[in-house]
Amino acid sequence: MAASSVWPLIHGERAALAADLAGLTDEQWATASLCPGWSVRDVLGHLTATAKMTPGAFFVHLAQARFRFHDMSDQLIAAEATAVPADGLTEFRKHLGDTTHPPGPVGAMLGEAVVHGEDIRRPLGIKRDYPPEAVTGAANFLKGSNLLIGSKRRIAGLALRANDLEWATGSGPEVTGPAISLLMAMTGRAAALDDLSGEGVATLRSRM
Repeated sequence: MAASSVWPLIHGERAALAADLAGLTDEQWATASLCPGWSVRDVLGHLTATAKMTPGAFFVHLAQARFRFHDMSDQLIAAEATAVPADGLTEFRKHLGDTTHPPGPVGAMLGEAVVHGEDIRRPLGIKRDYPPEAVTGAANFLKGSNLLIGSKRRIAGLALRANDLEWATGSGPEVTGPAISLLMAMTGRAAALDDLSGEGVATLRSRM
């Protein structure tokens, strides 16, 4: 998928998330997301930091964190996850249309937008009908990537098939379910496994 066709999807996901988060209570902002150790507010801070990132700034921040990626992420979240969550949402809205990003393929940014959006929405009980091209675009990128979250290894030897969209990948014991749930499971979100069926689910569960 060309970068020119990916950015509108990313921008659309950011705008939809900003709309969904308007009016959250302090308790909702503090809700644990599907990212271990990160609240809803923290995930939004991460998305803001990533939207503002450039390759040059990425390496500066990484060096400041002594080349520990997770430490760098925590430092950036601390800077963006404001004490007043509404201020953090205002800052996120300023960068909805940005096309800056860390080093790497733009497809990774689409994965971030969709997966982290769902990381936030599921614990809050917010439902979104994701554009099919956004979900399949993210899934097509992440199915071949082991960067950070190991999606390629997690689904190796399994056949994933969406039952709501025209999307499938791999061969072996089958895992079937909604495309968004397959995407979340391939990125290590165990909460999505209950939406899935097939003889490959047990294997996928063991790899979480």
